[in-house]
Amino acid sequence: MKKYRGEGFPLNRRSFLIGSAAAALAPAAARAFEVPETPRLLHRDYARVRKGFRTRLLQKGPAPDKYESLDPPEGAQRLFYRSGYGGELELTAWVSKYKRGPKRMPAVLFLHGGNALGHGHWRDMKTYVEAGFIVMMPSMRGENGQKGNFSGFYDEVDDVLSAAERLRHLPGVDRDRLFLAGHSVGGTLAMLGAMCSQNFKACAPMSGNPDAFRFFQRYPEDIRFDDDNPHEFEVRSALCYAQSFKCPVRITHGSEEVHFQDRSDLLVTRAKAGGVKIESAIVKGGHTSALPEEIAQSIRFFKA
Repeated sequence: MKKYRGEGFPLNRRSFLIGSAAAALAPAAARAFEVPETPRLLHRDYARVRKGFRTRLLQKGPAPDKYESLDPPEGAQRLFYRSGYGGELELTAWVSKYKRGPKRMPAVLFLHGGNALGHGHWRDMKTYVEAGFIVMMPSMRGENGQKGNFSGFYDEVDDVLSAAERLRHLPGVDRDRLFLAGHSVGGTLAMLGAMCSQNFKACAPMSGNPDAFRFFQRYPEDIRFDDDNPHEFEVRSALCYAQSFKCPVRITHGSEEVHFQDRSDLLVTRAKAGGVKIESAIVKGGHTSALPEEIAQSIRFFKA
């Protein structure tokens, strides 16, 4: 089994550079797919689109990141949830340890950065726990040696929704106060997940990339799908379905992540035009250094 060296956030390119896809910042792409200057806005509901579309994977295999054991970190316990067609995938999630009291507790489904679940991802979850939330952090298909094929922001959305159902039905969870958040790759998945379900009270994506065209221009080696079909990129792009959000949204990114600004602004403009309650903010710092404050702001947003 592949391991990380040391502790903390996984030291891979996605954890630090995800979204740095502007052509001026990126190396020459190995693939020749066309990156539109402005991805089109599609007015169909994203959840319905997913029911009629199945991604065509040209390469099947595990997620690309190195990984560590799925043994739970301090303060968490391991549980399993089922996802995939017919629930054929049994995947691991970590859930904060809590005591069930007379009142049900709000819960946060937090989606980790990168394409592997690591103990470093769990450290900032203490902030949610101290604020009175139950926290669940799921792994995705193909991650950490588990079954399933990595698809890059598509089939993983099914895992997000399945994990949310598992969290909703945990003893002591207030189903009316279920929140969705995520960082980096998890921030992108949080956007897409919030377009698929009415079960989330609010969503807080952090340093997620709403434009899959740009993301995969930066990381063409992660493309497993048919990149001759532009719609494969569109169904991975929150920007293309910005009016499909089904809960209030607050998107954030670090002040050093200037490459996110134009796409975040466009996402907000498109979503507001469709009646979505959405706001955005820039938090001082970089891709990982801004995260603690982004989490703190998400807590205030959820409690509001």
